[in-house]
Amino acid sequence: MSLESCRRCPRLVAWREEAAWHPPRRFAGERYWGKPVPAFGERGARILLVGLAPAAHGANRTGRMFTGDESGNFLFAALHAVGLANQATSVSRGDGLALSGAMLSAACRCAPPDNRPLPAELDNCRGYLEADLAAMARPRVLVALGALGFDACLRVLAQAGAAVPKPKPRFAHGARVAIGEDVVFATYHPSQQNTFTGVLTQRMLRAVLRRAVTEAEKSSG
Repeated sequence: MSLESCRRCPRLVAWREEAAWHPPRRFAGERYWGKPVPAFGERGARILLVGLAPAAHGANRTGRMFTGDESGNFLFAALHAVGLANQATSVSRGDGLALSGAMLSAACRCAPPDNRPLPAELDNCRGYLEADLAAMARPRVLVALGALGFDACLRVLAQAGAAVPKPKPRFAHGARVAIGEDVVFATYHPSQQNTFTGVLTQRMLRAVLRRAVTEAEKSSG
């Protein structure tokens, strides 16, 4: 089944389509994407950023990861600052934004109620993340955006045959975990809950991203 035609999770299908049919006033009249959201960026690059899921009125509206909401504004400002994006803003699929040396994916491809996909829904979606991982250059550098993104990174690497350390690594902002030939970095998710309260600052996020860039450059020889 192709990503855009996927309807494996009835709860997510209903939610993403409800959001598209009944947008808030600020987006009234816009044509929503309202489908699973594909990965965005440079396939064959070495850095894979893994978020949680599209926002109901962000990527579910625009059809591009982290595009059209405050989380995306925060993330792409940091990506631009470290040289992974050609511009600091992400408004729509036609705005000229491009990533260089990185691809942006997610553990769940449909907007979930309360921004919280269920374990079974994450399981249904894992094959799409596996395909994104397989498309990257080796060795790979994964950047997990948030605790659930971190867990998704560990699971997808384990599914690909890597030996995840035991006990299972714990999420912490700035953590670095080597898994086989690959490396996973962790950062707090750039949600408004984190960025508006100062839990995650631009300086903090950029520091993690710079470490990922350095790791990728080192591993490319």
